[in-house]
Amino acid sequence: MATQAAIHGTAAKPAGRVDVAHIVKDAFFTTLISIGLFAPLVGFKTVTNISNELTLETRWPLMFGLVAAVVIGRLFFLLVLEPRKRAQSASARIRGAREIAIREGLAQWFTPFALGFVVVYPLLVLGINGTQGAVKWIDNFGIQILIYVMLGWGLNIVVGLAGLLDLGYVAFYAVGSYAYALLAKTFGFSFWILLPLSGMLAAFWGILLGFPVLRLRGDYLAIVTLAFGEIIRIVVTNWVSVTNGYAGISGIPRPTFFGIPFNASDQGFAAVFGLEFTPLHRTIFLYYVILLLAMVTAWVTVRLRRLPVGRAWEALREDEIACRSLGINTTNTKLTAFAMGAMFGGFAGSFFAARQGFISPESFTFMESAIILAIVVLGGMGSQIGVAIAAAVMIGGTEIMRDLDFLKEIFGNDFDPTQFRMLIFGFAMVLIMIWRPRGLIGTREPSAFLHRRKAISGAHVSEGHG
Repeated sequence: MATQAAIHGTAAKPAGRVDVAHIVKDAFFTTLISIGLFAPLVGFKTVTNISNELTLETRWPLMFGLVAAVVIGRLFFLLVLEPRKRAQSASARIRGAREIAIREGLAQWFTPFALGFVVVYPLLVLGINGTQGAVKWIDNFGIQILIYVMLGWGLNIVVGLAGLLDLGYVAFYAVGSYAYALLAKTFGFSFWILLPLSGMLAAFWGILLGFPVLRLRGDYLAIVTLAFGEIIRIVVTNWVSVTNGYAGISGIPRPTFFGIPFNASDQGFAAVFGLEFTPLHRTIFLYYVILLLAMVTAWVTVRLRRLPVGRAWEALREDEIACRSLGINTTNTKLTAFAMGAMFGGFAGSFFAARQGFISPESFTFMESAIILAIVVLGGMGSQIGVAIAAAVMIGGTEIMRDLDFLKEIFGNDFDPTQFRMLIFGFAMVLIMIWRPRGLIGTREPSAFLHRRKAISGAHVSEGHG
């Protein structure tokens, strides 16, 4: 017994014992780090006065409030969460099996419920907020979230299934947008013709990216894809004669309903169907278009995963050397992954250009790639449902922050919640990585199975080896 206690030192400690010295030391360093981070970001603010002079203002109450929140959160983790985690480590296997059973039961109704909800979402919003308030909720929340869901599912093919870290995915998004804008304004093609063309052009660029990185993996692949995304952005910025540079492209033709435009003319949608004209008609139409595109993306991805090419992607993700030894052509496997992911990015880009009616290089910065990659990682690489949930939480949460006016009563009228959305976003990422390192949905359903499809919990797989 003494030997076992010596080997398992943590088990020999009393369950309720608290190391006060360690907690005080940790809280002290947490306070110092928080002050060092929040002082330049929050504590000081530059303001232009009436004389057009730049002055420096301080916001010490806001800064110390944020520091106090961080320290309290750290103390809560050390005093409550960490002891509970140690106490429950012995029953992790049983809990993992029970968790899988619960998820399998929830999965039977969650997907049909989610599909039904997104289908009737515009009708629910109309019933709750009326015609005037529905535009914001359908456009800023519904359409915006579905665009990132589609982008996340497209990148999930490259990162989640094939295991190729792509930091320049926004380049394919930009290719689809500019392809639609330029072809629509130059040749007058319709949205339904340019939608597949934009996807094919983006897939072509995905193949062009795939060839130089065939022998690269890990950090080197990430650097090259990041450079590719920046190259595309710099090209569209400096090729002024074609892309109009920073000024962007405006007046992009909007999609029509089988040739019927959504305007107030006598040939418009409202006049043809005997309705009162409202911009809500176009918004609802665009919502169902992006919903259809997202559903096609999910269906194609699920079908491809069950095909030999999908199994080759997963084999490449797990171990490229073993994949080669099995006779799988890794060149074609990587190129197909880049091409398919880029194609769906091009579809989303063409829809974005058609929806906005204006695009510029500012919409395709590296931050967009980082957000899309974060959606895939936080949702759970390889998980369609996890990516959709992560996109809804991250993008929807960012939009909700614009309406949090009650925070001004706490921090003052000059407080703007949208200025801190990236700070909160980074803090949420840290929490998710601590709580669920494999993402919100950490289970995997194998593409091939013997008798019964059974999800595998991330608790049964070593980190970085599965």
